[in-house]
Amino acid sequence: MTRSGRLPARFQRLPVAARLMLAVALAMSLVLAGAAGLVYWRVEAALDGQLDEDLATYQQSLDRAVGTGAGLPTGPDGSLHQVLASDGRVLRSSDTVRDQLLLTPAEREAVARGATVRRDIGALLPITDGTLRLRAERVTSDGQTRIVVAAVQRGHRDEALRELLAQLALASGLTLLAASYVGYRTARAALRPVERYRSGAATLANSADGAQDLRLEVPTDRDDEITRLGHTLNRMLDRLAASAAREHQFIADASHELRTPLTLMRAELDVALHRPRTAEELTDTLRSVDTEVRRLITLANALLDLEQLGSGEGIQRTETGLGHLLDDACAPYRTAAERDGRTLTVEHDRATVHVDPRWLEPAIGTLLDNALRHGSGAIRLQAETHDGRLRLSVTDQGPGFPPDFLPHAFDRFSRAEASRTTPGTGLGLALVAAVAASHNGTAHAENTPHGATVTLDIPC
Repeated sequence: MTRSGRLPARFQRLPVAARLMLAVALAMSLVLAGAAGLVYWRVEAALDGQLDEDLATYQQSLDRAVGTGAGLPTGPDGSLHQVLASDGRVLRSSDTVRDQLLLTPAEREAVARGATVRRDIGALLPITDGTLRLRAERVTSDGQTRIVVAAVQRGHRDEALRELLAQLALASGLTLLAASYVGYRTARAALRPVERYRSGAATLANSADGAQDLRLEVPTDRDDEITRLGHTLNRMLDRLAASAAREHQFIADASHELRTPLTLMRAELDVALHRPRTAEELTDTLRSVDTEVRRLITLANALLDLEQLGSGEGIQRTETGLGHLLDDACAPYRTAAERDGRTLTVEHDRATVHVDPRWLEPAIGTLLDNALRHGSGAIRLQAETHDGRLRLSVTDQGPGFPPDFLPHAFDRFSRAEASRTTPGTGLGLALVAAVAASHNGTAHAENTPHGATVTLDIPC
């Protein structure tokens, strides 16, 4: 990997607060460099303007004196002059420079041809003595060509600019440090809720009981990105808690209900193996075991259906004719009702509903099966739609639910033993309630003057 490729990788491994601080420092460096450059350029332009103005005035006075043959005037403090013949001989010069030529041969030839030469001698940095700004022009005196050089010292100008550079560097450095510190503290403060959320997630990962009791503290008086992240994480934790609760419930229900049939099967087999049995006795044992196996299969299917519905992934709504849905749900139970000498009537309006028939049909079947096994008299299945909701009820003419059973009618493995002695899993009404809940609806059980009624109310 190249060096340029390693740097971004190292940058990405830094903490977010450090990366934000570096980004702020880089941005502030660019801003400060631009601001310092602008200030330096403006001050330099002002100083150069004043220096050029003094130099031009001094140049004009020298040109007039040389042209008229008068004495050379005194210029501003630190000014120098030099008058050259066309062949480069020094005719007049300030004591400071004497015979030192201020112009190069090429510059002297250019001025002799009528050009004006401007040049600086010496640099701003490093610090040197004798820094000058000169200007040279051609002047004719008594028919002779003279080259007049005017110069002023740049010491004050350069010293001011160096001081300005030092002040700008100091101010920019302090500002950069302050901005980096403020940026780092701001990033840490902004990311503190994120770290708190991370700590909460770590607690969740290390806890033994999952997410059941974990909630992140999210402010309720704000609506920024971090707060919305907290609400999202809380919703995720709620789903994890619900999933963990379903898992625990599934394991508890399965272990509770599977223990009895498995124990009975083991007892039957132990008795059968205890001593030699006749063929008739072995057949009775196998029939008993077969009954328990069927019960286990029914129980397992019911538990898996409840788990699938509870996960929220089993519902797929489709446009379904209400009459067709009810006919399909009632078809398996009409023969049983006629065999018992009972009537099964269906009442509905001709509507199309938006439901999942794959789950709603067995839910209706469960209610009809309960009415046939635990109720008596006529059974009525009634369905109607109103304001975008489907209200579906099954009513029988039996003794109804015991009053103390109604609050727990839709709990798993809840049975009304006082009035309903037919064996069952106790999961039928729980499955009905789960189907209603998966459709964002409700299930309700009640007693009427003529029997029991179970109602589903779901949006359609």
